[in-house]
Amino acid sequence: MGAVRGVLLDESLLFFDAGSGNFYLPPGSMTLLRRLQYSKLRVGFCYQKDVLQQKEIFLKQTAASYSFDCISLRGSHARNSFNESLPDWHADGEICFYVTSRKDETLFGKLQNRGWKIVCIGVERGGTMDKELLFIDQLEELLITVCSFSKKVVCPKVMHCMPVLIVGYVMKPSREEDFAKRGAFPMYPTQNGLLFVPLTFELPLAPQIQEVDVILHKATDEILSIDPDYCLDFPKGIAFSRGMQELERSIQDHPNCCIIDPLNNIYPLLDRHKIQQILLGLQDLNVNDQCRLRAPQFLKVGNLHEPSLRDRLLEANLSFPLIVKPQIACGVADAHNMALVFRFEDFMDLPVPLPAILQEYVDHGSLIFKFYVLGDKVFHAVKKSMPNASFLLSASEKRGSAPIMFNSLKSLPVATEDQVSAGGLKAAKQSLDVELVNKAAKWLRNQLGLTIFGFDVVIQEVSGDHVIVDLNYLPTFKEVPDSDAVPAFWDAIKSTYDLRKAN
Repeated sequence: MGAVRGVLLDESLLFFDAGSGNFYLPPGSMTLLRRLQYSKLRVGFCYQKDVLQQKEIFLKQTAASYSFDCISLRGSHARNSFNESLPDWHADGEICFYVTSRKDETLFGKLQNRGWKIVCIGVERGGTMDKELLFIDQLEELLITVCSFSKKVVCPKVMHCMPVLIVGYVMKPSREEDFAKRGAFPMYPTQNGLLFVPLTFELPLAPQIQEVDVILHKATDEILSIDPDYCLDFPKGIAFSRGMQELERSIQDHPNCCIIDPLNNIYPLLDRHKIQQILLGLQDLNVNDQCRLRAPQFLKVGNLHEPSLRDRLLEANLSFPLIVKPQIACGVADAHNMALVFRFEDFMDLPVPLPAILQEYVDHGSLIFKFYVLGDKVFHAVKKSMPNASFLLSASEKRGSAPIMFNSLKSLPVATEDQVSAGGLKAAKQSLDVELVNKAAKWLRNQLGLTIFGFDVVIQEVSGDHVIVDLNYLPTFKEVPDSDAVPAFWDAIKSTYDLRKAN
């Protein structure tokens, strides 16, 4: 028997009547439909004979907006509607779900004769057909019910496929949508046997975790605050959301569940000082007759007005301009608020959170290489970056020689076309030592113990040094073509699961 291929939803589950012929989708329904839209399942609405015309119009418009089917079960046309629509929904051996909040044994019988499974939500048990029905209490349980059913019914020996694993994921909605739109979170088994389902904090987590084999998380999306006094002693000082705290407890109670990746492996990437210390180890990868791979020069400061700061800058081999970055790298609102300073006087009243990292500014021809590590595969893309220091200094002087304040996610001062040297992109690509950086990727993977991460490389003009200026966990790798990145993403998850189970 094959996996669930389609989901047909009775409209009564999703659409509410606001009165006066106005209908709407509540937030929970919208979230469900958005997830189903990118699930690789065939999805549709169906409606009964007594639906109002205004509602029928709203149903059809909503279905069209999500590219779903919309099937009428109206009166004498119901039989023809089923005959015309349903055979296209699944191939031999595959299953479709009909999901409803009301019992209709006549309709159930027709569907079951075609091999469908009936899911009843919030329906009282008690009837001759109960043994053949699936009962759940809330609409929020539907997606994990679909995936759990697929896992149970897919038989590798019969279907000549790999055993199915369920990957439960936790991340903020915008990040989830970035992955889902690329087809990375299907609810139909991938070629290597993965199903993806969101873990919801709206339901108890323990029963959900019992159903999944792997947990993929972006824990930093669930950070409420970080106490900077504990930067060197994470997880102390991190306040997670209630949902994330419950997830941590549930993970401890289910040690056989594979976590991608363990929280202890994530914590170093929350601390820019720790990141810099890790990157210092890159020097061991350098050999003669190659360009140099290195970390940027840096200095951690707790006070920008300390009397010995000038001397400390000299000892750290730092000269202006400098980038000032908060030590806390992510998870809080101001983690990406930075400054580019050109003079010692610029430190006065600088609105960058402390403690901070003072980092050399590397002239890099306005280009940055984004590297993505997905298991044992490494991809990269080139993007425009901040211009060379001379352009930035000119911009600062026009503003009264003030430091340049920016948010690295929202307002990075990216170079304009005239600030990128002629032929710079081609020259940069030719000067990139991919083999050396791939070696660094493998080294970082071993050092960090991470499955999926990214890092940024700039090539210093004149010296040709390859400088790794940033590290991050579970990036969306949106610069890499989906046809390359998504299968590698799936393989990385499966390989990590296999490796940890073997150990």
